[in-house]
Amino acid sequence: MRRQVLNFVGLFLAIALSVVGCQQLPLPINPPQQEIVTVKLSGWGASPAEQKLLRSVLQDFSASHPHIHVKYEVIADQYMDVLKTRLVGDAAPDVFYLDALEAPFLMQQGVLEPLNDYVTPDFEIGDFEPRLLNSFQHHGKIYGFPKDCSTLALFYNQKAFADVGLDKPPQTWEELRIYAKKLTRDTNNDGKIDQYGLGEVPELARHAYKINAFGGEVINSQGFAQFYTPASINGLKSMIEQYRQERTSVQKTDVGTNSPSEMFGQGKVAMVIEGNWAIPYLKSTFPHLDFATAELPKINNRPSTMVYTVAYVMNAKSHHKQAAWELISYLTGKEGMEKWTGTGFALPTRKSVATKLGYDQDILRAPLVAGVDYATPWQVGEYPTAIVSSFDNQFISAMLGQQSLPQALQRAQNDANKLIKSLKL
Repeated sequence: MRRQVLNFVGLFLAIALSVVGCQQLPLPINPPQQEIVTVKLSGWGASPAEQKLLRSVLQDFSASHPHIHVKYEVIADQYMDVLKTRLVGDAAPDVFYLDALEAPFLMQQGVLEPLNDYVTPDFEIGDFEPRLLNSFQHHGKIYGFPKDCSTLALFYNQKAFADVGLDKPPQTWEELRIYAKKLTRDTNNDGKIDQYGLGEVPELARHAYKINAFGGEVINSQGFAQFYTPASINGLKSMIEQYRQERTSVQKTDVGTNSPSEMFGQGKVAMVIEGNWAIPYLKSTFPHLDFATAELPKINNRPSTMVYTVAYVMNAKSHHKQAAWELISYLTGKEGMEKWTGTGFALPTRKSVATKLGYDQDILRAPLVAGVDYATPWQVGEYPTAIVSSFDNQFISAMLGQQSLPQALQRAQNDANKLIKSLKL
């Protein structure tokens, strides 16, 4: 009986201990869900095809980053004015486009988040083209990563070339002028010139490389304009001579068109200097046009061209900086960049992506890719509007013969620097 009682007590204790033990085990619970963060992204308006492509890339980002919701907004008009107003008013997006031309001013204002501390080794900064990345660096800090770029190349009509016995593109600017004379023709035999040799755009954005080729710079170390220099005169005078004296080049307005690509596509010029954006436009709008591209002819015995680039940057006042960085690192990483540039709208800024896409071997894009190595970046200091508007306003008058080139450059320099001084006060 005593043994039975002890057995019962032992069984009771065992059950009690097991119950106590069970109560101490953690109950199974569902893992906490990660909070969804909304990141606002802004950019300027583009073609419907480009907008569709960007939205597709953003969908891919969302699929791999379900905790981040991207709210994409297009600022259709006055992009930089709207953006600067919002930055001052603390209403700017978390991430936004920034053209290299506008970067120096914003980098000085403290409104951009330095990205150095966000970067991890697997992002591979060294994969970016150095001269493109440099456009978004200031005092050792990186404020943006370039999403795409384009250089300028010579587009030429192969049939027009063949008609006058030309079988290769010009190699020097002097040779281009000779070609332009041969290509300026009355093809309809009605006594009127209907095909000019070269289509021109008289804007600093298209010709700063010519100044650089003669050892000049558009601005000095203090950020003031220095247009009135021997380098500028030597670099730009051939353009004036060709247009005014030889009459083998024209502007878009001279032939009733809206763009250099249009006057080239319509056969009103046999050569034009354009960027990567012209390739899909010409292929879709003028599918029967027999054209080719080449690196720009050497000027002053130097290879030279322009390069334009845009970066994704982060608002320094963003409330979701880590999520904003995840978006930037995806869009400018290898995967995102390949998707964005894979259709040919723009060129990659990562060397590995350009190689993978084969653009360095593409018959039309290879000259544009090659130009990145020696191109002049389109960037003219903290006050680009003063620099660009002053130059363009005076240079067009020189093109039209209203004043000499030296006079135009001196007036442009004075106008720009007067405006810059007022802005610095």
